[in-house]
Amino acid sequence: MVRIALIDYDTGNLHSACRGLEFAGAIVDIVTQPDHLDGYDGLVLPGDGAFDPAIQHLRSQGFEQPLKTAIAQGIPFLGICIGLQLLMEWSEEGEEPGLGLVAGGVKRLQPEAGVRIPHMGWNHLHLTQPDTPLWQGIPEDPWVYFVHSYYVQPEDPSWIAATVTHGSQTMTAAIGRGCLMATQFHPEKSGTWGLQMVKNFVQMAAEKNKLCST
Repeated sequence: MVRIALIDYDTGNLHSACRGLEFAGAIVDIVTQPDHLDGYDGLVLPGDGAFDPAIQHLRSQGFEQPLKTAIAQGIPFLGICIGLQLLMEWSEEGEEPGLGLVAGGVKRLQPEAGVRIPHMGWNHLHLTQPDTPLWQGIPEDPWVYFVHSYYVQPEDPSWIAATVTHGSQTMTAAIGRGCLMATQFHPEKSGTWGLQMVKNFVQMAAEKNKLCST
């Protein structure tokens, strides 16, 4: 069986993420201490809310270096929502530095007449890395569920695995490289195709030695 560590750092979104992973066939441990992350087949960093409190909670609970070490060791990682944004170097939402695992930052969605911010609800993905393992079995333009007012902007565009357009603004919706994947949308709340993505991540964790080349 595939064992997944669901990291609990007091930012919410644990219940739906746990249910999605269990539906995909994983054994899920909700982890509040950073010990032994390298003993899991995969790691999931969920979360809602603002950037500074989230990174402060993650650091105060001692997760920063163990997470970086586990990702460097090639353990499959999935960040969701704020769990994507924390991977970056900085955010316009706050003053705290991010984890710096991906060069670039977090930008604010710009006000636009007739366009709702936060970007909340269902929208189409455009898959810019259609061969990435997370998208296996997914149609070309799947509907997924978003709730956000900020988006990530990697310095290296080859990180971008999917984009989304809200009003006239096209932005990063997911990143991916090797074993590191992260989504701005919530796959666990995105119906059939979102749950297929969660299944794909669990399959990545099961086959990490084969799939996670960097």
